[in-house]
Amino acid sequence: MNISANKNVDWELLKESIQQNNRKALARCISLIENKVEGYENFLSQISIDRNAHIIGITGPPGAGKSTLTDLLIAELVANGKKIAVLCVDPSSPFHFGALLGDRIRMSDWYNHPDVFIRSMATRGSLGGLGPQVIEITDLLKAANFDYVIIETVGVGQSEVEIAGLADITIVVLVPEAGDEIQTMKAGLMEVADIFVVNKCDRPEADLFVRNLQHLMKNDKEIPVIKTIASQKQGIKELTETINKQQLNENKERKILLLVEKAYQLIVQKKMQSINKKDLIEKIKLSAVNQDFNLYKFVDAY
Repeated sequence: MNISANKNVDWELLKESIQQNNRKALARCISLIENKVEGYENFLSQISIDRNAHIIGITGPPGAGKSTLTDLLIAELVANGKKIAVLCVDPSSPFHFGALLGDRIRMSDWYNHPDVFIRSMATRGSLGGLGPQVIEITDLLKAANFDYVIIETVGVGQSEVEIAGLADITIVVLVPEAGDEIQTMKAGLMEVADIFVVNKCDRPEADLFVRNLQHLMKNDKEIPVIKTIASQKQGIKELTETINKQQLNENKERKILLLVEKAYQLIVQKKMQSINKKDLIEKIKLSAVNQDFNLYKFVDAY
């Protein structure tokens, strides 16, 4: 199948190929969606999205061991006969907007596995931790016969809040050294976390950190705290079991709120399509020279 050209894409052929588990077609389609190639929106409206496919978000500060944990979680789920898609959302280069980290290298054992699909995705200057087309790409993966879609974020800025608006289950990964920061992080973490993972629990004061975290959650919603040592493959079975329990206790109201959040983001994205930043720069240059220039009047009239 030749789908190398962006013009005159045969979207129907793409859809059939993806449903037949053609990974090259899937990879190509992700690129077309990322680049907003003409016809992609109509294509997305035609695909059949598997509502039983679960999205797992994994977030947390850099260096917490998210990629190692994701690698082990893939192994556990595959051993249970599941098909997994992974989106590794990386910081983007300021020059070519491509992904810098390339997490596929860290998960090289799964690169050619028939039940695993891994894709690095650049944030492309997104203010939060997720890329601008991540909602559409996630739905595409859900339509491609995967049981789980795992999204690992860069763990900076608003990524924790953004991932909570997309994932069925949000896992926040922390390390014992984050103890001093927990109090200031509390509000945001309590809002987004469905499961806490305290990784690198072989480090000093790990138990104290876990107790402090549990203490902070008093009077809040009950959030499981799982201790892991990803480098030694410890705690992964317990994490998988906790994920399965969370799925069984799925909150229907939360499902609706997730759909509302996704719809909101897509509507904002669609409304903003007519705004061209280069045109905006030129108009601001012309208008701002006037002494009576008012930014709010300018925006209102734009």
